[in-house]
Amino acid sequence: MAEVTGSEIVAKALKREGVTELFYLMGGPMMLAEASCLAEGIRVIDVRHEQAAALMAQAYSRLRQRPGVCLAASGPGVINLATGMANALIDCAPVVALGGSSPVGRYGCQVFQEIDQVAIMAGCVKHAARVHDARRIPEQINHAMQRAMSGKPGPVYLDLPGDVLYQRVDEDAIDWSLSGQPILRARPRGDAGRVGALVEALATAERPVLLTGGGILWSEAWDELAAFVDATGIPFYTTPQGRGVIPEDHPCSFLAARSLAFREADLILVAGTRMNYIIGHLAPPRFGADATIARIDIDEAEIAASPRRVDIGIVGDARAVLSQLNAAVGGRVGPHDFAAWRTRLAEDAEGKRGRPGDNRLSDAVPIHPLRLCEEVKNFMDRDAVLVVDGQDILNYGRQSMPTFAPGHRLNSGPFGTMGVGLPFGVGAKVAKPNTQVIVVHGDGSFGLNAMELDTAVRHNIPVLVVISLNGGWTADPEGVKPGRNLGYTRYDKMAEALGCHGEYVEEPAEIRPALERAQAKVDQGMVAVVNVRTDPTAQATTQRFASYST
Repeated sequence: MAEVTGSEIVAKALKREGVTELFYLMGGPMMLAEASCLAEGIRVIDVRHEQAAALMAQAYSRLRQRPGVCLAASGPGVINLATGMANALIDCAPVVALGGSSPVGRYGCQVFQEIDQVAIMAGCVKHAARVHDARRIPEQINHAMQRAMSGKPGPVYLDLPGDVLYQRVDEDAIDWSLSGQPILRARPRGDAGRVGALVEALATAERPVLLTGGGILWSEAWDELAAFVDATGIPFYTTPQGRGVIPEDHPCSFLAARSLAFREADLILVAGTRMNYIIGHLAPPRFGADATIARIDIDEAEIAASPRRVDIGIVGDARAVLSQLNAAVGGRVGPHDFAAWRTRLAEDAEGKRGRPGDNRLSDAVPIHPLRLCEEVKNFMDRDAVLVVDGQDILNYGRQSMPTFAPGHRLNSGPFGTMGVGLPFGVGAKVAKPNTQVIVVHGDGSFGLNAMELDTAVRHNIPVLVVISLNGGWTADPEGVKPGRNLGYTRYDKMAEALGCHGEYVEEPAEIRPALERAQAKVDQGMVAVVNVRTDPTAQATTQRFASYST
């Protein structure tokens, strides 16, 4: 009987789970596991910081609708994953992280890098566990993949002690019976009585609004959602994490009238998203105090803990419940019922377009960030994956740059992690190599994971990175923010030194030609960076999320 190590079992188990790509930073005791993954034909992408590995895995999971996988060495390596895993937890993204650790057989003896990594990661993930026997690695990896996707998705951490990884066992002693078991996607239907109550509420409403989020993505419910919107004519909005589930140029989309829609809606249907600060907890005065609140969520606890009374709560998978609604609304609710409401929203949205001082068309120097966003919007492919990361550029991008495909809009999400842009872009391009991927970065956020340009170059992952170079962390018109100033760094020159194509832009008319040249290089397999000097006094207005500001 042949013997294999725990490290080799890890690789074989990942292969059986259908893992074709993973992200990691090499180090002990994981090096043999990483080498074994390579030997199994898995594409292993080594990064410059473990946080970036976790973030790449998160973006990959959103685009592939399955768990992204990342690996890290023991001690600081695993702990460096924590920020990325916490971001995935708050964003409900299925990431499976495997981390090496000090030998479990010597635990408590103050061996090298000994620290309770499971306890540290427990607050950053959906589930954390430690492997104690190499023979159970296949079972525990399958369980990690299952847990990541079950119910409300989220990240899972699996701790792999060095002595378990180096343990030699007979192949015949390994239980492979659970390895590769298909991921279970339970789709619980909603209570029929509550679905009926929601249909009745819709039939009597005059100004309904549909608000969706990332749950539509994870349940792959975009077809059912589109059918529901088309059948009813209900205006819809999404959280930033759910954009693109229906193309944003749909006739029931009135993005510029969001404030009016929320304020005057008499029924608000929340489907597949948390009622968190992003949507103001649905609290007045942003939302009508007398509006009927309906909520669809796969997690009963989410509905039970709603910050505002829910009049109609439906526990169930978004895809399943929307299918039920589509079957029930026929003949009860139709687009004609809300024609006047859509007209009001359309007029409000139209009134906001082309107002004096519209900076989307500004020829000012330094370049206004909205002009930069407008140029990128008009340049990118309709199905492009757009990643936006930063402070003011994130807010400007949210206001002005639409998304037309499910999952093709990425940002830091509710946790607000800075520096996600480039890692997200790399992970997205690995997931969808034939799709245009554009990262729009603030200069501050870019600096946090800028060396992942090197990762993209080494692994031939051609992304287009556009930097809004406003010389600091956030806009500072009054010049009072301490530590804001970063200077106008020539990141294009840095990019060139790392093997990328670089462009530097100071005039608005130069943006489009620079993007075209950069994309031509991307099409040839190069990473490209367009560094655009923008106005440091331009400050985006947005909903205030806290009692303090940045």
